[in-house]
Amino acid sequence: MKHSPRLWTVLSCSLLVASLGAGATACGSGDKNPLSARPYDAGEQVAFNQRAGNRPVDPDRPLEITAKSGGGRITDVLAVDTHGRRLAGELSAKGDRWHSTTPMASGVRYTVTVSTEDERGAPGQRTLTFDTTPSKGILKVEFGPDEGKYGVGQPITAELSEPVKDKAARGIVERGLVVDAPPGVEGAWHWVDDKNLHYRPKDYWPAHSAVSVRSNLEGVRITDELHGAVAKPLKLEIGDRVEVTTDASSHYLTFKRNGEVINTIPVTTGKPGFSTRNGIKVVLGKQYFVQMRGDTVGIGGSEYYNLPVYYATRVTWSGEYVHAAPWSVGSQGYENVSHGCTGMSTGNAAWFYENITEGDVVKVINSIGDDMDVFGNGFGDWNMDWKDWRQGSALLKGTQEGRSPVDQARLRPTV
Repeated sequence: MKHSPRLWTVLSCSLLVASLGAGATACGSGDKNPLSARPYDAGEQVAFNQRAGNRPVDPDRPLEITAKSGGGRITDVLAVDTHGRRLAGELSAKGDRWHSTTPMASGVRYTVTVSTEDERGAPGQRTLTFDTTPSKGILKVEFGPDEGKYGVGQPITAELSEPVKDKAARGIVERGLVVDAPPGVEGAWHWVDDKNLHYRPKDYWPAHSAVSVRSNLEGVRITDELHGAVAKPLKLEIGDRVEVTTDASSHYLTFKRNGEVINTIPVTTGKPGFSTRNGIKVVLGKQYFVQMRGDTVGIGGSEYYNLPVYYATRVTWSGEYVHAAPWSVGSQGYENVSHGCTGMSTGNAAWFYENITEGDVVKVINSIGDDMDVFGNGFGDWNMDWKDWRQGSALLKGTQEGRSPVDQARLRPTV
């Protein structure tokens, strides 16, 4: 029996539809699968509680999107601000309502893309753009130290323009201060006071690594009266692992670079009544020449001094240095005769000055003096046990090391 071309076409189409399923159309007189169409404008299908226009909207008011009656359903919502931060939200099971679950940022622009589908399954899309009102109270963050190359002991600092006391608000601040370090480097912020935070790793920074810090707080609601402001990011380059140990009882300084002892230097440290502080200090800076006077640190009477000092490496704000002390060469390696500084010959001080870098570690042991302060007199951060350091974090306090979501995020290797 000979089939006409028209009959053969009908039979072929019927067989193909049967093989693909009743919902699929492979051929016909021009009917298209609604899922293959380009998304249509769903402007009449959804409604926003925030309206686009010249007037900014209130960021404290949750964003809500609803599907109009008989207009299909919402399938997805993507709300992103100027800085690429996604606004978290929740879509109802029926797809008839989406609402934000976190506050919007202030003083930024949001682009909201709503995906929909109608009763036939055809995709639709609606995009809305609006600005949020700036906050009256602004929290500024200034990172330290200055950008540059530092030793493995250099902490990162964050100074806030306004005090933050509430634990929840402190947690928001911490989440917004992002430290990018080599994979596997565990670290934490520690609140020194209401306006100052320090960040350090559990151990010293890896030698020859890069560390950067940035703020994601711009526009973020921290308290009812306070929102975050833009902050200048910071990049640090970490150099060799330099560790200096001064033994006040043996009167010798040992200089190690990347685990190898490269010099031992006879020194003198603080005499009784002026003993050098024990503990780990971080180099704060270097000065080729300093005029040192006793009255600037409260020393007078028979102990007063006024001396020109060269090759001075500073380790505390209260005036403790490692420097050239040619007047005490006879005592160096034998006894402690200084007013708290570590003194050495001019030649040795010049070598030390050329080989030490801001952020390097200088540790004093076996002194009869007090211990180095953790905060307030330079960087004594490394004198605090890691367990105690974590307790100074609003996010890590009371959590087990390595188990909190914050720890997991910081230890996750980057690709």
